[in-house]
Amino acid sequence: MTNFKTLAQTRRSHRKFTSEEIDAEDVKLILRAALMSPTSKGQRAWEFIVVDDKMDLEKLSDAKAMGGQFLKEAPLAIVVLGDPMVNDCWIEDGSIAAISMQYQAEELGLGSCWVQMRGRGLSDGTSADTVIRGILDIPENLSVLCVLAVGHKADERQPQNEDKLKWERVHLNKY
Repeated sequence: MTNFKTLAQTRRSHRKFTSEEIDAEDVKLILRAALMSPTSKGQRAWEFIVVDDKMDLEKLSDAKAMGGQFLKEAPLAIVVLGDPMVNDCWIEDGSIAAISMQYQAEELGLGSCWVQMRGRGLSDGTSADTVIRGILDIPENLSVLCVLAVGHKADERQPQNEDKLKWERVHLNKY
């Protein structure tokens, strides 16, 4: 197991993946990380849709005007959902679950990338939420936060450079 200091330094966004499928046990571990993530008031009100169908992945890649095209090359995507009427912290809870999945994927040697969908859409004004809802038959009460692309890395990324950390943006007691 990688220590967290190293894990945080080496986890980078990957948008290029090999065609190799992801082992079912690895998918289960990634989802386990999400299901164990902390939530507001312990509500655990998020939902996740695992997508490995190539046609659906291609459709998801076109859910917003820019920034999601690489989804069609990913062997797996995980859609993170929440119900705003049940949980006023659905965005925060979903975000914690998503990054938990990304760290677990990295620890397994897999690459991942967060694809923002909430507040995004097509150039004609159609929201990404509406597009994804239609592709995956998502109930009206749930909203899409993001889609995580997950796969075996097809590119190398350098770890975060400690010398470039913005320590000047950390304040003690007062701004």
